Amino acid sequence: MRTIPAQTVIDKVAEMCISANRELPEDVLNAFKKGLAEEENPAAKEIFRQLIENAEMSRDTGLPLCQDCGLAVFFVEMGEDAKVEGMSLREAINEGMKKGYQEGYLRKSSCDPFTRKNTGDNGPAIIHFDLVPGDKLKIWMMAKGGGSENMSRVMMFPPAAGWKGLREFIINRVAEAGP
Repeated sequence: MRTIPAQTVIDKVAEMCISANRELPEDVLNAFKKGLAEEENPAAKEIFRQLIENAEMSRDTGLPLCQDCGLAVFFVEMGEDAKVEGMSLREAINEGMKKGYQEGYLRKSSCDPFTRKNTGDNGPAIIHFDLVPGDKLKIWMMAKGGGSENMSRVMMFPPAAGWKGLREFIINRVAEAGP
């Protein structure tokens, strides 16, 4: 049985929270640069320029990539032969998330689902657990901003709506969202 100190989890999760909000992955930055080089539409080229400039500014200043630092979502693979010592894995992840958002000066966006009051520490984290063979612990973190969901809609279609109904719904939603 492999034992992992809770403090190790806390520290690594805090680092993940900070880097996820400040560092655009290199493959994404390269895709933006490729898009800038290949794009012909002037407005689209300007968007690529702004995205690249934003990533470089974040890297140089240590400021977050976006003002919406999002809800902290974790994906965990916990080996059957591994255990966290000192507190539960869930508690360690939540403590690390709180530490990262505090030390990284990241905006805390999480609200209580009933009162809608900000929790003040971005908790609790959303954690997806998977128990796997072995003695390893793997944790991935995603800062899930809500901006893109501000305009989202859910629609239940009757079977008779078909592709035509789906197409009309999408076109109307795009028009409602504006340019």
